[in-house]
Amino acid sequence: MAEYKRPKTKAEFDKNFKQKKPLMNDTEAYYEASRCLFCYDAPCIQACPTSIDIPLFIKQIHTDNVTGATKTIFDSNWLGNACGLVCPVGVLCEGACVYNHQDVSPIQIGRLQNYATNKTIDAEKEIFKVGEPNGKKIAIIGAGPAGIACACEARTLGFDVDIYEAKEKPSGLTVYGIAPYKITNEEVLKEVDYLQKQLNFNIKYNNAINSKEELATLEKDYDAIFVGVGLGVTRHLGLDGEDKDGVIGAVEFIEELRMKQHEIKVPAKVVVLGGGNTAMDAASEAARMGARKTVLAYRNSRKKMGAYSFEYDLAISAGVDSLFNVTPIAITGSGKVEGVRFAKTEMVDGKLKTNMNNTFVVRCDMVIKATGQAKQGHLYDMIDDLDIDNKTRIKINDEFQTSNPKYFAGGDAVNGGAEVVNAAYDGKIAAQGIHNWLTQK
Repeated sequence: MAEYKRPKTKAEFDKNFKQKKPLMNDTEAYYEASRCLFCYDAPCIQACPTSIDIPLFIKQIHTDNVTGATKTIFDSNWLGNACGLVCPVGVLCEGACVYNHQDVSPIQIGRLQNYATNKTIDAEKEIFKVGEPNGKKIAIIGAGPAGIACACEARTLGFDVDIYEAKEKPSGLTVYGIAPYKITNEEVLKEVDYLQKQLNFNIKYNNAINSKEELATLEKDYDAIFVGVGLGVTRHLGLDGEDKDGVIGAVEFIEELRMKQHEIKVPAKVVVLGGGNTAMDAASEAARMGARKTVLAYRNSRKKMGAYSFEYDLAISAGVDSLFNVTPIAITGSGKVEGVRFAKTEMVDGKLKTNMNNTFVVRCDMVIKATGQAKQGHLYDMIDDLDIDNKTRIKINDEFQTSNPKYFAGGDAVNGGAEVVNAAYDGKIAAQGIHNWLTQK
């Protein structure tokens, strides 16, 4: 189990957050690519949300056609470099690799993908062209993975594209909400810059769409609008003491850490509430920032936890402790966090019940809430005739068109919060849907 000292410099921060999937060298990539069996039914392709022709790009790497491999990857997934690092490959492409049935390590598809795309990006190889101008303009709300993918695909189809982004950097969750040991800020921005230079789409930063008047302007100035906003702030739990100093949402904590890195200070004792992948990231990050004790607390059993097993294992290996079958009922302290009062939970007749007669306090200096994010419902409410489901997700058809025909949507706005690779797929298909709609009108 790793023990981390609080990083005081950029070098110490980088050491604590050493990347989980280091970049392959040429020799490693060649030999790893040589292991591929080129299965006739390619279960890895079937498991990829963007259907990348994985055997093809691996063959291209093995024959020293790295640029061709990158083209194969990006043709299916416009965030190919990022996804090579942040995708849960163990439950997707690598999880489907036939080697898993032979007690042999699967092909390291994610690292091979990252190797090819990174090498091509660094060499500044021009492999994309803007499509013949069609005289149509698209506005994209949100420069996250879905928005970037939509912009790239739309440009190849000849559309003029403007992205309206509320923050000062692109790529949404990828740059603001993923642990730095998975991908660095530099890697994220390098990929977007590479795509933007070739496909020439415009991003208007610090430009949130907050009013119906602003939407009306977009509707007047553009032929179609793509909604690619992510999720909002961490949900309020309604706990006594939740407003105390030292309580922070997981997405806010991760964003601050991504932006300020070694400059932020994490106290000695941290409690993380939640059982999803974001909770695992937050807990691991707290430990890597030098917290002496980090406790991950989840209301149900380990088996019921939403996080992938490898994410939980990663947190534990960083020195995180875990508490199961507990639910927070109050945050204690006088102005500042001093602890969390928990009650034990148990399954009774198939339902999770809280035993208020069995409570205890875990002492801490900081509470990180990883208990889900609010939807961007305020934006959806401003769009006329937009159908929303009972989970505040935008309803779409097969081409990602909403009930208001001028609007298309994808990513978190549609799926409620999935992976980067899902958002990349949504944006690409939505751009094709916009093209079909506008050419058929």
